[in-house]
Formats: sequence, structure tokens, C-alpha cells
Amino acid sequence: MNEVIGASKSSTQDLVGNARDEKQWIKFSLLTIIFWGVWGAVISIPETHNFPVELGFVMWTFSMIIPAVFALKLIGWKLDYSMQAIIYGSIIGLLGGVGQLILYSGAIKNGPAYLIFPIIALAPVVTITMSLILLGERAGARGWLGIILAIIAIPMLNYTSAEDDTAQSGWLVFALLVFLAWGVQGYFLKFANQKMKAESIFFYMAITSLSLAPIAWLMADAPDTANWSWDGAGLAFGIGLLNAFGALFLVYAFRYGKAIVVSPMVNCLPPIITTVLSLILLSVLPPLITAGGMAVALISAYFLAIDEESEKE
Repeated sequence: MNEVIGASKSSTQDLVGNARDEKQWIKFSLLTIIFWGVWGAVISIPETHNFPVELGFVMWTFSMIIPAVFALKLIGWKLDYSMQAIIYGSIIGLLGGVGQLILYSGAIKNGPAYLIFPIIALAPVVTITMSLILLGERAGARGWLGIILAIIAIPMLNYTSAEDDTAQSGWLVFALLVFLAWGVQGYFLKFANQKMKAESIFFYMAITSLSLAPIAWLMADAPDTANWSWDGAGLAFGIGLLNAFGALFLVYAFRYGKAIVVSPMVNCLPPIITTVLSLILLSVLPPLITAGGMAVALISAYFLAIDEESEKE
């Protein structure tokens, strides 16, 4: 029995790394970037197969169960049951899930994407500000340069032509709500990692996300007539797994890294992967400003990764 327990602990450390290994945040940040980048490129495919985005949200909430089970297995099913763990985990899950619901049901349906996404993508500004003031985090000169470049790159990467959208009233309020929700979520991810296991955080994120599924179902138009076959619901579930595992890796990234560094990095680099894949799948060239944003983001990632302060305890 002791050998089994020892082997389990060893495999867990091999996967999630040692907390004293400062480079773990880079590994998990890169995994988040890859998974979210691919997810962004294929997320709209189920809708073209008669599966509404609201139902895509529902399938995403169910896909969260798989990485949640995977994470709990890593720690021997020792879930944090304390009230503190439940509260922090639920706050993080609700901020992420409600933000996504508002994005689809409010902002996107009422406003221009070329204005909405640059605002939402600046959520790391909230995370960075809260982490500096409340957590006392700091970065070195190269880290600050990377953070500034990331903030510059984010709206450039999310640029779309004004000709593609027609603005309606009320979108700004929704966009600002998402911006605040996801920015505050980033702070709580780092703060909660100091109080509880990362795996428990993700479990409560999954549970609270599932609690929002009925709301998304009611928001969908004629869900009973949607495409519930493998190329509709099945595809949406598979695509949701990309986001779900990316979210799990993000929790680990915040566990080992500084919020002021992880947050801008995982927000500015996924659009590069999304843009490149879209170029391949749709045979379209990105706008010049987006291409410039890709270059700025890559430079930003380099400075964030080599920041001398992030290499210290």
C-alpha cells in the first residue's frame, strides 16, 4: 500500500511539478496558450452545424467535469472541503462562467466586436492592479516591459474591421462587466492558490460552471431542434474540452507564477495561434494591425519568460 501511495505521489509531482520549481508557470502558461489558441479557432464550427452558441456553453460546462476528475485523481481525491475553499472556488467559477454568459448573450448580440474584444482583452489590467496592491507582487525591468507590451498587443490582436459590425445600444455596459469579471477572476485565482490546492479550485470552478448551464439552455432558441449528433453537440463538447483543460492549466500557471506576469501572457498569445489557424482553415490574411500585434506579443512573451524577478522565490 505504501508503494502505491508513493508511486501516486511521484506521478503527481512529475505532472504538476515541484512548487519550488519557478519554471513551472512557463510550462503551464504555454499549455494554456496552445489549448485556448486552438479553441478560439474552432469554437464557431458547431454553430455552422445548427448548434447555437448558448448550447455550446452548456456542452462546455459538461466538458469541465473531465479535467476536474483528472485533477482530483492527481491528489488522491483529497478535495478541500473547508468553507474558505468552497467560497473562493465558487467565486472564481462564477466570475468566469457569468462573464462568458454576458459576453455571448449581451455584448456580442448588441455591439461591434471590433470595440468589445479590445476592452475585454484588457482584463489583465485589473488582475495586475489588484495583485500589485493586494498581493504585493513585483516584477523586474524585463518583466514590466513584457507586461506593457502585452497590454499594447492585446487590443491589436483582437482588432476586426469596423465594417463587419453594426453597433447597437447597451453593448458597452456588457463589455465592461465581462472585463471586470475576468480581471477580478485572475486575481482570485492567484489569491486562492495561496489558500488551497489548485485541483480543488478547479473542481469548484467546474461545479459552479455547471450551475449556469440551465440559464444558457433557457437563453437558446429552440434547443430541442438543435443538432444533437456527433457533428453538433459532440463537436461542441470536444471543443469545450480544449477550453476546459486550458483552464486547468491556467490554474496551475497561477499557482506557480505571478499574476502580474501570467495574466497578460495568457491573454495576448492565444490570439496568435487562433489567427494562424484561421489563416490556414479559411485562407484569409490577418489585418496589418493584427500582424503587428502578433510580433509585439511574441516579444512580450520573451521578456515575461526571462524576467529576472520571476526566477526568484
